[in-house]
Amino acid sequence: MLLKYLNNRMAEYETEKKPVDLNQKPVITISREVGCNGVKLANLLASRLNQKNQSVHWKVISKEVFYECARELDMNPEQIRKALNQSEKFVFEGMIKAFNDKHYKSSETIAKTTREVIRHFATEGYCIIIGRAGNIIANDFTRALHVRLIAPLEYRIKTITENNNLNYNDALKFINQVEAERIAFRASVIGAHAKENLFDITLNRGVFSNEAIVDFIEFAAIKKGIFDK
Repeated sequence: MLLKYLNNRMAEYETEKKPVDLNQKPVITISREVGCNGVKLANLLASRLNQKNQSVHWKVISKEVFYECARELDMNPEQIRKALNQSEKFVFEGMIKAFNDKHYKSSETIAKTTREVIRHFATEGYCIIIGRAGNIIANDFTRALHVRLIAPLEYRIKTITENNNLNYNDALKFINQVEAERIAFRASVIGAHAKENLFDITLNRGVFSNEAIVDFIEFAAIKKGIFDK
Protein backbone atom coordinates (compact mmCIF):
# COMPACT_ATOMS: atom_id res chain seq x y z
CA MET A 1 0.00 0.00 0.00
CA LEU A 2 2.82 2.42 0.87
CA LEU A 3 4.62 1.83 -2.43
CA LYS A 4 1.33 2.35 -4.28
CA TYR A 5 0.88 5.65 -2.44
CA LEU A 6 4.42 6.73 -3.28
CA ASN A 7 3.85 5.75 -6.88
CA ASN A 8 0.89 8.12 -7.08
CA ARG A 9 2.80 10.89 -5.35
CA MET A 10 5.66 10.53 -7.83
CA ALA A 11 3.40 10.88 -10.88
CA GLU A 12 3.84 14.66 -11.05
CA TYR A 13 7.60 14.35 -10.60
CA GLU A 14 7.70 12.00 -13.59
CA THR A 15 6.54 14.79 -15.91
CA GLU A 16 8.97 17.39 -14.55
CA LYS A 17 12.25 15.52 -14.10
CA LYS A 18 15.13 16.45 -16.40
CA PRO A 19 15.95 14.19 -19.37
CA VAL A 20 18.23 11.25 -18.59
CA ASP A 21 21.58 11.11 -20.37
CA LEU A 22 21.46 7.62 -21.86
CA ASN A 23 25.20 7.71 -22.56
CA GLN A 24 25.82 7.61 -18.82
CA LYS A 25 25.60 4.42 -16.85
CA PRO A 26 23.55 4.14 -13.64
CA VAL A 27 25.17 4.82 -10.30
CA ILE A 28 23.83 5.03 -6.75
CA THR A 29 25.50 6.95 -3.92
CA ILE A 30 24.71 6.30 -0.28
CA SER A 31 25.62 8.80 2.42
CA ARG A 32 24.97 7.69 5.97
CA GLU A 33 25.27 8.62 9.60
CA VAL A 34 27.68 6.43 11.56
CA GLY A 35 25.88 3.30 12.73
CA CYS A 36 23.42 2.96 9.85
CA ASN A 37 25.06 -0.15 8.36
CA GLY A 38 25.35 1.50 4.96
CA VAL A 39 27.73 -1.08 3.50
CA LYS A 40 25.47 -3.95 4.56
CA LEU A 41 22.48 -2.32 2.88
CA ALA A 42 24.53 -1.56 -0.23
CA ASN A 43 25.50 -5.22 -0.53
CA LEU A 44 21.85 -6.26 -0.18
CA LEU A 45 20.86 -3.73 -2.84
CA ALA A 46 23.62 -4.85 -5.21
CA SER A 47 22.54 -8.47 -4.78
CA ARG A 48 18.91 -7.51 -5.54
CA LEU A 49 19.87 -5.57 -8.68
CA ASN A 50 22.19 -8.31 -9.93
CA GLN A 51 19.49 -10.94 -9.50
CA LYS A 52 17.00 -8.87 -11.50
CA ASN A 53 19.39 -8.10 -14.35
CA GLN A 54 22.15 -10.67 -14.76
CA SER A 55 23.51 -8.99 -17.89
CA VAL A 56 25.25 -6.39 -15.68
CA HIS A 57 27.16 -6.58 -12.43
CA TRP A 58 26.57 -4.02 -9.68
CA LYS A 59 29.43 -3.61 -7.22
CA VAL A 60 29.81 -1.79 -3.92
CA ILE A 61 32.54 0.87 -3.71
CA SER A 62 33.85 1.98 -0.31
CA LYS A 63 37.47 1.35 0.70
CA GLU A 64 38.16 0.62 -2.97
CA VAL A 65 38.54 4.39 -3.38
CA PHE A 66 41.58 4.35 -1.08
CA TYR A 67 43.04 1.29 -2.81
CA GLU A 68 42.76 2.85 -6.27
CA CYS A 69 44.17 6.19 -5.07
CA ALA A 70 47.07 4.36 -3.46
CA ARG A 71 47.80 2.57 -6.73
CA GLU A 72 47.71 5.82 -8.68
CA LEU A 73 49.96 7.67 -6.23
CA ASP A 74 52.26 4.78 -5.25
CA MET A 75 51.24 5.11 -1.61
CA ASN A 76 49.82 2.85 1.08
CA PRO A 77 45.97 2.90 1.25
CA GLU A 78 46.17 3.67 4.96
CA GLN A 79 48.33 6.71 4.19
CA ILE A 80 45.66 7.94 1.82
CA ARG A 81 42.91 7.40 4.38
CA LYS A 82 44.82 9.20 7.14
CA ALA A 83 45.79 12.08 4.89
CA LEU A 84 42.16 12.73 3.95
CA ASN A 85 40.69 12.13 7.40
CA GLN A 86 43.21 14.10 9.41
CA SER A 87 42.18 17.16 11.37
CA GLU A 88 44.03 20.47 11.06
CA LYS A 89 46.18 19.85 14.13
CA PHE A 90 47.98 17.04 12.34
CA VAL A 91 48.69 18.95 9.13
CA PHE A 92 51.84 20.67 10.37
CA GLU A 93 53.19 17.39 11.77
CA GLY A 94 52.59 15.79 8.39
CA MET A 95 54.50 18.59 6.65
CA ILE A 96 57.51 17.99 8.87
CA LYS A 97 57.49 14.25 8.15
CA ALA A 98 57.22 14.93 4.42
CA PHE A 99 60.83 16.15 4.27
CA ASN A 100 61.99 12.59 5.00
CA ASP A 101 59.44 10.77 2.85
CA LYS A 102 60.37 10.32 -0.81
CA HIS A 103 56.83 9.07 -1.54
CA TYR A 104 55.24 12.19 -0.09
CA LYS A 105 52.34 13.62 -2.06
CA SER A 106 50.73 16.95 -1.27
CA SER A 107 47.24 17.05 0.19
CA GLU A 108 46.09 18.82 -2.98
CA THR A 109 47.42 15.97 -5.13
CA ILE A 110 45.75 13.34 -2.95
CA ALA A 111 42.43 15.21 -2.94
CA LYS A 112 42.50 15.71 -6.72
CA THR A 113 43.28 12.04 -7.31
CA THR A 114 40.49 11.02 -4.95
CA ARG A 115 37.93 13.13 -6.82
CA GLU A 116 39.11 11.67 -10.13
CA VAL A 117 38.91 8.10 -8.82
CA ILE A 118 35.37 8.58 -7.50
CA ARG A 119 34.23 10.13 -10.78
CA HIS A 120 35.90 7.26 -12.64
CA PHE A 121 33.90 4.70 -10.64
CA ALA A 122 30.71 6.72 -11.23
CA THR A 123 31.44 6.96 -14.95
CA GLU A 124 31.98 3.21 -15.20
CA GLY A 125 28.54 2.87 -13.64
CA TYR A 126 26.71 -0.06 -12.12
CA CYS A 127 28.22 0.74 -8.74
CA ILE A 128 26.95 1.82 -5.33
CA ILE A 129 29.36 4.36 -3.85
CA ILE A 130 29.31 4.44 -0.05
CA GLY A 131 30.13 7.86 1.40
CA ARG A 132 33.29 9.55 0.03
CA ALA A 133 31.19 12.64 -0.86
CA GLY A 134 29.97 10.67 -3.86
CA ASN A 135 26.66 12.54 -4.03
CA ILE A 136 28.51 15.85 -4.48
CA ILE A 137 31.27 14.62 -6.79
CA ALA A 138 28.69 12.92 -9.04
CA ASN A 139 25.96 15.51 -8.59
CA ASP A 140 25.90 16.28 -12.34
CA PHE A 141 25.20 12.65 -13.33
CA THR A 142 21.59 12.44 -14.50
CA ARG A 143 21.55 8.64 -14.18
CA ALA A 144 22.50 8.78 -10.51
CA LEU A 145 20.42 8.32 -7.37
CA HIS A 146 21.70 9.97 -4.20
CA VAL A 147 20.51 8.40 -0.95
CA ARG A 148 20.95 9.56 2.65
CA LEU A 149 20.51 7.16 5.59
CA ILE A 150 19.79 8.57 9.02
CA ALA A 151 18.80 7.04 12.37
CA PRO A 152 18.22 8.09 15.99
CA LEU A 153 21.40 8.20 18.07
CA GLU A 154 20.30 5.35 20.33
CA TYR A 155 19.72 3.12 17.30
CA ARG A 156 23.19 3.93 15.98
CA ILE A 157 24.85 3.32 19.34
CA LYS A 158 23.12 -0.06 19.56
CA THR A 159 24.37 -0.95 16.07
CA ILE A 160 27.94 0.03 16.90
CA THR A 161 27.94 -1.91 20.18
CA GLU A 162 26.74 -5.02 18.37
CA ASN A 163 29.03 -4.70 15.35
CA ASN A 164 32.20 -3.80 17.23
CA ASN A 165 31.66 -5.37 20.67
CA LEU A 166 31.93 -1.99 22.42
CA ASN A 167 30.19 -0.66 25.50
CA TYR A 168 27.82 2.30 25.34
CA ASN A 169 30.37 5.04 26.07
CA ASP A 170 32.98 3.63 23.70
CA ALA A 171 30.37 3.31 20.97
CA LEU A 172 29.43 6.96 21.42
CA LYS A 173 33.10 7.99 21.23
CA PHE A 174 33.46 5.87 18.09
CA ILE A 175 30.50 7.61 16.44
CA ASN A 176 31.86 11.07 17.25
CA GLN A 177 35.34 10.14 16.03
CA VAL A 178 34.17 8.69 12.70
CA GLU A 179 31.79 11.60 12.09
CA ALA A 180 34.71 14.00 12.65
CA GLU A 181 36.83 12.00 10.20
CA ARG A 182 34.08 12.15 7.58
CA ILE A 183 33.80 15.92 7.99
CA ALA A 184 37.58 16.18 7.55
CA PHE A 185 37.41 13.95 4.48
CA ARG A 186 34.77 16.10 2.81
CA ALA A 187 36.71 19.27 3.64
CA SER A 188 39.88 17.73 2.19
CA VAL A 189 38.33 16.40 -1.02
CA ILE A 190 35.64 18.94 -1.92
CA GLY A 191 36.54 21.93 0.24
CA ALA A 192 34.73 23.80 2.96
CA HIS A 193 32.54 25.64 0.47
CA ALA A 194 31.28 22.71 -1.56
CA LYS A 195 28.00 22.73 -3.45
CA GLU A 196 24.87 22.16 -1.41
CA ASN A 197 24.72 18.64 -0.01
CA LEU A 198 21.45 17.47 -1.60
CA PHE A 199 19.95 13.99 -1.73
CA ASP A 200 17.17 12.49 -3.80
CA ILE A 201 15.80 10.45 -0.91
CA THR A 202 16.44 10.36 2.85
CA LEU A 203 15.46 7.25 4.80
CA ASN A 204 15.21 6.68 8.55
CA ARG A 205 17.21 3.51 9.16
CA GLY A 206 15.71 3.14 12.61
CA VAL A 207 12.16 2.81 11.29
CA PHE A 208 12.37 0.53 8.25
CA SER A 209 13.71 -3.01 7.84
CA ASN A 210 16.62 -3.89 5.55
CA GLU A 211 14.21 -5.20 2.92
CA ALA A 212 12.03 -2.09 3.09
CA ILE A 213 15.04 0.21 2.71
CA VAL A 214 16.18 -1.74 -0.36
CA ASP A 215 12.62 -1.59 -1.72
CA PHE A 216 12.51 2.19 -1.33
CA ILE A 217 15.92 2.73 -2.95
CA GLU A 218 15.05 0.50 -5.89
CA PHE A 219 11.68 2.23 -6.24
CA ALA A 220 13.30 5.69 -6.22
CA ALA A 221 15.91 4.58 -8.77
CA ILE A 222 13.18 3.34 -11.10
CA LYS A 223 11.15 6.53 -10.68
CA LYS A 224 14.19 8.72 -11.35
CA GLY A 225 14.84 6.68 -14.47
CA ILE A 226 18.44 5.72 -13.83
CA PHE A 227 17.80 2.23 -15.23
CA ASP A 228 16.28 3.55 -18.47
CA LYS A 229 17.99 2.26 -21.60
